[in-house]
Amino acid sequence: MALKGVLIWGNYVPQLSCKTAGVHLTSKPSSGDSLNLKREKWESLSSQRAIIPVEDENPSLEFKQILVPIEEVDSKKFYRDLSFLPKPLSIADFSASNSDGTNVRVAYQGVPGAYSEAAALKAYPECEAVPCDQFEAAFKAVELWLVDKAVLPIENTLGGSIHRNYDLLLRHRLHIVGEVQLAVNHCLLGLPGVKKDDLKRVLSHPQALAQCEMYLTKLGVVRESADDTAGAAQFVALNRLKDTGAVASARAADIYGLKVLAEKIQDDFENITRFLILAREPIIPKADRPFKTSIVFTLEEGPGVLFKALAVFAMRDINLTKIESRPQRKRPLRVVDDLNAGCAKYFDYLFYIDFEASMAEERAQNALIHLQEFATFMRVLGCYPMDMIL
Repeated sequence: MALKGVLIWGNYVPQLSCKTAGVHLTSKPSSGDSLNLKREKWESLSSQRAIIPVEDENPSLEFKQILVPIEEVDSKKFYRDLSFLPKPLSIADFSASNSDGTNVRVAYQGVPGAYSEAAALKAYPECEAVPCDQFEAAFKAVELWLVDKAVLPIENTLGGSIHRNYDLLLRHRLHIVGEVQLAVNHCLLGLPGVKKDDLKRVLSHPQALAQCEMYLTKLGVVRESADDTAGAAQFVALNRLKDTGAVASARAADIYGLKVLAEKIQDDFENITRFLILAREPIIPKADRPFKTSIVFTLEEGPGVLFKALAVFAMRDINLTKIESRPQRKRPLRVVDDLNAGCAKYFDYLFYIDFEASMAEERAQNALIHLQEFATFMRVLGCYPMDMIL
């Protein structure tokens, strides 16, 4: 078949064993260094370039406020030394050398204690987890061979999809090689000796604040956004804010010396976040275990076109587990001839779909061949084993 000749998968890279280690980013690579980013062309199903993603929404809380110097803290009061923690990697600070192959280095967004770090450790229990200050920094760290993998959230059962990461999947040419489902248990954290009634405001990531809406409303506190949950806990600890709490994990409380004032404060106890594992090369698809495939495509305007696109999976008994649409940034509107009204404007959309089938299966290959009859752009983002364990 034509598709079988197109879907050329990357070289299989065996999983490397590793141990926890510190992060040392000191030297910058010279301009003559080659990243040698070898890429296979199995995603050449598409004939159009990916769309540049939308911009980030800046959080309302600025973390670059005045911090309490260590020497000004009363030595008799509780204080946790945080100097041992790795510094988050930023987009402008890519100074690490290439991995020597002895460790699996996994990038995540946030600081130690973040749920993304927990997901990375679930996927690779003995990995070296590398914090990044932004989602895009994690993507770039993989592309520039600073890390081997990246683990990033894509959707949550309460907060919905993480749209920024959907957009970044198109901007960057990484492959989805796995997924991690993590049960999230939000805790209310505060300084030792502080009670819930003492709190005037609570800091956390916007998603975490939204997931704890009912509890925080009942508590009657002001909510302020932070870059991530563990970063909020770190901020409260460093600044010794007695009137401020943080919504984060119990592990973040242990790392930053905070007290857990309340556990499981999310609106729904079944709070699950799904993470994607990204790598430079795809994995070889197999049919010996449940696999999932993720694709993105666009369609021409017309009656029933989306129905026809989805029908290529239904007629082959392929189950769809996720459907997401995102407006194209460079083509937000389309003009369509209309005999009755002259012209009409519609949003131009990208469609993301996850389906339960391996690209090693003929039915999956035939479905994508059929989909190309309707799609103006299509790209396979990855084919990977399903995470069946919470």
